[in-house]
Amino acid sequence: MLGAGGAGLARGLRAVRQAWLRGSRGRSVVLARAAGPPGTGDSRRWAGLGPGGRGLSLSAAAVVEAAPRPVQPYLRLMRLDKPIGTWLLYLPCTWSIGLAAEPGCFPDWYMLSLFGTGAVLMRGAGCTINDMWDRDYDKKVTRTANRPIAAGDISTFRSFVFLGGQLTLALGVLLCLNYYSVALGAASLLLVITYPLMKRVTYWPQLALGELEITDKKDDALIGLKSTALWFREDTKQWLSGFSVAMVGALSLVGVSSEQTAPYYAALAAVGAHLARQIYTLDIHRPEDCWDKFTSNRTVGLIIFLGIVLGNLWKQKKTDETKKKIDYVIEN
Repeated sequence: MLGAGGAGLARGLRAVRQAWLRGSRGRSVVLARAAGPPGTGDSRRWAGLGPGGRGLSLSAAAVVEAAPRPVQPYLRLMRLDKPIGTWLLYLPCTWSIGLAAEPGCFPDWYMLSLFGTGAVLMRGAGCTINDMWDRDYDKKVTRTANRPIAAGDISTFRSFVFLGGQLTLALGVLLCLNYYSVALGAASLLLVITYPLMKRVTYWPQLALGELEITDKKDDALIGLKSTALWFREDTKQWLSGFSVAMVGALSLVGVSSEQTAPYYAALAAVGAHLARQIYTLDIHRPEDCWDKFTSNRTVGLIIFLGIVLGNLWKQKKTDETKKKIDYVIEN
């Protein structure tokens, strides 16, 4: 009996060792890449310097890669390795929260954290729904063939279960808000579900849901999907210029209506300059450049948020100066 138990234990240890080796294969590659070529020195290896001598990168992709292997497909299904979509969903929320703050006060950190959590969950849910709808399309395109559902890493049933979990957590966040917000959030779920289908019927799917996911024109044309990139063609820069002017103009009206101050308008000027440079240097025929420009929109969102916060703090200073003038007039 002891011999049989010992043999079973040995087989179990061998299985665990093989599983561990398989699971650490990806991590070994990451460590090898971070170490650089032989002979570069321990400081470079342990600092995790990459190409060009850059410092240790705590990127979202690296975090997903370091997660347990069974969890990784679900994190990639949520696009946690590509968080730009979450940023672009979250940042406009921060603008509203900042604008709602009392003069001289910082935005409500509790609301910022709630909306941040909600952005991660709802962006993940939206991507899950998108990949469930597009699983047959994704298999035909090199860029998307490795998505978890298309690649067979996650079954359709498990993706449904995972989607249910994300929506349940998102509902918990939503219930922390007022009744109007709960109703509005519940109603928006229909748009989240139907948005992926809009790419089949219109070149303007963003009209159904104000979230843009970068596309590849060649892939879209190949599989018969529609997108603004295909519709704009060589006029893309003109369209982007028009959208940018409209955006800055609308934000200027927001500033006027909310009695914003100098820092806010300085931020808008910086955003206008950023967008102008972005459009001027854009190469619409290079997907890599389009992606870089797309991800740089996070900078736009952060600049606007910073302008709102500083502009709101400036309001208190302006109010204090006004009160002093009024008190001086009354006393004299």
